[in-house]
Amino acid sequence: MDESSSAICVLTSGGLDSAVLTAEVLPQYARVFPVYIRSGLRWEEVELYWLRRFLDRLGEGRLQPLTVMQLPTDDVYEAHWSVTGEGVPEREAAWDSVYLPGRNIILLAKAAIFCALRGVSTIALGLLEGNPFPDATPAFLSLMEQALSQGLAHRITILAPYRGLSKPEIIRRGRHLPLELTFSCIAPVGRRHCGRCSKCAERQEAFAQAGIADPTIYAYSS
Repeated sequence: MDESSSAICVLTSGGLDSAVLTAEVLPQYARVFPVYIRSGLRWEEVELYWLRRFLDRLGEGRLQPLTVMQLPTDDVYEAHWSVTGEGVPEREAAWDSVYLPGRNIILLAKAAIFCALRGVSTIALGLLEGNPFPDATPAFLSLMEQALSQGLAHRITILAPYRGLSKPEIIRRGRHLPLELTFSCIAPVGRRHCGRCSKCAERQEAFAQAGIADPTIYAYSS
């Protein structure tokens, strides 16, 4: 195994999907680089708090220290709810209400530069089955691989191993992990999940469908 194939960069948000993914790739690579990219979104401080706690609990020597990078988008999102906190999609909101335009384009571009400078060739992200957004499709990921590899003169492979899995399946796979330290809310109350936003609703439903008790503490009951 060469230097580049023995390492992987995992785009981490602190949510269920990327947390389980980070844990699952640990036995497969000599070095695992968790990367969090700050974009100026309202919930990032809380996400980072829980992400650090989750990574600390993994206690695995292959896991490299969390890298936090900056790539602000609040200047282009402007009055978007993800920046202002006003009009956050609530429990009954449509599925596409949580769409953040170009999110994966931004994350992958920055992560690829990080990888190229360190001789890492693989980036993993926790995209799930049925993700309908244009920057989450297999066709997009394939084209992004090509563009990044050409633009950086460094081979980049993008892995989305959960593309065929649902969130309840991810929860079952990660049931042995400290899932209470993951964070999915877009309207946190202090450091707690609000219990009212669409992402909290998705989390609650996923635990129920997985048949596993939800360990999350919510500020408000549904």
